[in-house]
Amino acid sequence: MTDPTTPVPHTAHPADPAQGTAHPTDPPQDPGDRAIRVLIVDDQPLVRRGLSLILSPAPGFEVVGEAEDGAQAVTAALRLRPDVVVMDIRMPVLDGVGATAELSRVLPGCRVLALSTFDMDEYVVAALRAGAHGFLPKDVSPEELGSAIRTVHAGEAVVAPRLLTRLISAYVRAPVTAVPPPVAEGTADLTPREVEVWRLIATGLDNAAISLALEISQSTVKNYITSIFGKLDVRDRAQAVIAAYESGLVTAGTGGDQAGS
Repeated sequence: MTDPTTPVPHTAHPADPAQGTAHPTDPPQDPGDRAIRVLIVDDQPLVRRGLSLILSPAPGFEVVGEAEDGAQAVTAALRLRPDVVVMDIRMPVLDGVGATAELSRVLPGCRVLALSTFDMDEYVVAALRAGAHGFLPKDVSPEELGSAIRTVHAGEAVVAPRLLTRLISAYVRAPVTAVPPPVAEGTADLTPREVEVWRLIATGLDNAAISLALEISQSTVKNYITSIFGKLDVRDRAQAVIAAYESGLVTAGTGGDQAGS
């Protein structure tokens, strides 16, 4: 039986003369770029092998190992030093939430991309709080998986748009108030425009949609978001959404219809 933490060798992806197309997860390549080192963590061997078969042949990725539970994931990550850990949420011994929290403590430079079989999963919010940089359902396409790994490796957050607001709405308990405060406690430094941008982020809008809604440029939106993150002391978009619900700026149900499918 294969040791679940044994490194998996990287193999070159052969050209397909019949198709003449790139592998679906191929990123734009710079000859000087180092491959993103990926550790795959899942308690199901077939899932681990499937993810490895998707990523190993793709230029820009190197699958350095596999682990079957969160405890093995932490041990393997300390030994293999991956850039990104693709982490299942529900596992024996130590689940993905606990493993993510431990990795955030001992390897803060390692990014975690959490996966789950279920759209509505209370562990997703817990994983984001524990330090995960993103969450995707397991039914994503190879292209979406590759793109998400590159995004979290760059230090940005990625959460499937159709899930983010639903997950937060279902599992973050906002204060019960008759009228949500225009500026939540502890966020008085935010300007009225920043509060509005924060509210739109929490309803699931991306930068382009916020730009259209407020009739400002996307670069201005980015500037607002940078300021908001700094004032809220949050790391990324996912944590900003959680903060919006927990602060009472928005409440469960206010953003769901705007989040899209």
